[in-house]
Amino acid sequence: MSQKKSLAFLASIAPEAQAALEELTRMYGQTPVDEADVIVALGGDGFMLQTLHDSINSGKRVYGMNCGSVGFLMNDYHADNLNQRVSASVENAIHPLRMTTTNTDGTTSVALAINEVYLFRQSYQAAKLRVEIDGKVRLEELICDGLMVATPAGSTAYNLSAHGPILPLEAPLLAMTPVSAFRPRRWRGALLPNRVCVDIHILEPEKRPVNAVADNTEVKTVLHIRVAQSQDMKARILSDPDHSWSDRILAEQFSD
Repeated sequence: MSQKKSLAFLASIAPEAQAALEELTRMYGQTPVDEADVIVALGGDGFMLQTLHDSINSGKRVYGMNCGSVGFLMNDYHADNLNQRVSASVENAIHPLRMTTTNTDGTTSVALAINEVYLFRQSYQAAKLRVEIDGKVRLEELICDGLMVATPAGSTAYNLSAHGPILPLEAPLLAMTPVSAFRPRRWRGALLPNRVCVDIHILEPEKRPVNAVADNTEVKTVLHIRVAQSQDMKARILSDPDHSWSDRILAEQFSD
């Protein structure tokens, strides 16, 4: 018999998530987050990302149940047999991307991304970028509306809507995907080993200002962005074995 897990329930402000929080705490009690074996996140994908960010390097595992709209990162919501479901769940470890920016005001900023780091033009002018991989220039000049570096976990999010590739969760890869690339006209992106360091330089920053975003952290008017996977940081996510995250990503590649 599986050992009973102590559970900490966290919920988004959505009415459905708040109702689930009330039901589950009534059934299973509520353990403080720092004392719990598992955090149960109730909401949608945005709330799950927030919970994963908050739990990085805490050793806490996060089991999500969908009380939102899309819920790609979440398991289905069922109140019964929750301890058994959690005990039988499959764990995936996520090493986030670390985004380091140099900004026009002389400051630097650091933020983590579980899904993606992306740049986008701040004005009506297209962004003009130079892209280096491990110190070697790969694109001398990319003119586009934006550019992102996505993890396998984030490959089904903004990356997919920009026609980037879906990556299996176990793939040691990152997807670099442009948004509305104008020059080079035929460049549609690249697959990168997840061990590389990506440097993106903003060309003509006064005329073509660019913002940078790591998941939900935005930095305005940047000059240079460095992106690399953070091997010393880890978030832990749990999924039902009959609906694992890997299976979801594979199924997404065959959906219409």
